[in-house]
Amino acid sequence: MARVWDVPVQDSTRVRDTRVAVEEAAALAGLDEPRTSAAALVATELATNLLRHGGGGRLLVEAVAPPTGLEGATAVQTAVQIAAVDHGPGIADVPAVLVDGFSTAESLGAGLGTCRRLADDFALHSAPGRGTVALARIGGGARGSVGGAQARGTRADGVRAAGASACGARAGGVNVPFAGAEHSGDLWTFVRAGDRLTLMLADGLGHGPAAAHASTAAAEELRRLAHLSPADVLRRLDGALRGTRGAAVAVAQLDTRAGLLRFAGIGNTGARLYEGGAWRPLLSRPGIVGVHRPSTVPETEARWAADRLLILHTDGLPSRWVPPSDPALLTADPAVTAAVTVRDASSPARPVRDDTAVAVLTPDPPDLP
Repeated sequence: MARVWDVPVQDSTRVRDTRVAVEEAAALAGLDEPRTSAAALVATELATNLLRHGGGGRLLVEAVAPPTGLEGATAVQTAVQIAAVDHGPGIADVPAVLVDGFSTAESLGAGLGTCRRLADDFALHSAPGRGTVALARIGGGARGSVGGAQARGTRADGVRAAGASACGARAGGVNVPFAGAEHSGDLWTFVRAGDRLTLMLADGLGHGPAAAHASTAAAEELRRLAHLSPADVLRRLDGALRGTRGAAVAVAQLDTRAGLLRFAGIGNTGARLYEGGAWRPLLSRPGIVGVHRPSTVPETEARWAADRLLILHTDGLPSRWVPPSDPALLTADPAVTAAVTVRDASSPARPVRDDTAVAVLTPDPPDLP
């Protein structure tokens, strides 16, 4: 089941809690002591920055891993993903704060530049007046073994990757459990079969362990279904989820040879595709996979190109959320785009009211092989 640590950071007493969360995630990811210490230092610096510059915020901590069946995946170590999210004033000079050794009073003296050096992946997005998202992933090997051009995704056991990269696409996501629960009923998965890259988002009915069991069952089954079309995947998932609470499921599949994106969904999940400079919704059919599947499941098809961006989300986001408008997010780490989406769709006065997962699919940057 998807294990997520959601640590609110509103005062200095919670900084220690972020270290504990990261150490637990590192144990799950199998990190050794030096990498665990590096992850704890990064978390502490990010939490301190939340207090000093963001007016407080939250740290989302997850164990992330490559997808089953992805070429070369066995060489990529499981990593700890740390996303620091705030609704603060933003950072006026992002390049300056990323200089190694740049730091502020009352911090550890490490600075975001050192966080970037310690992490396998590090990304920072800030919007004046809206807040900041800092994202770090720390794996078990040398720097760069998890990030960059490596192929990453999600295992079907609930350990998810936040930046999958292969054959023209990257996938990433964040997961926010309802009310600080240990397990989220939402789960996203990214797997490959030949030229097909499949991104799935499952929302187990309700929340808590029973909901997590349903979404995990969907992820486990997808490992065996990645060669099928989205509609066929949903038909097969319906049988696999019988006996569970059932789940709302969205499936997006990129055919890298044909350059086509296909989508199908059942239940209350959402999908938005950015193409031609505008967002359009991709519609799901009413129903619950494993409980009541509609007799027909149509697929939506769209061309995939360098200016596309796909966002899948569960109903933890408010129904009238607005997709991000910053053009920089089109080429950002997809997990950063997911975290920005969650941040902008909520606020301290309007917290999420259910488990919330957002998964993002983007083309590879041109400089990736």
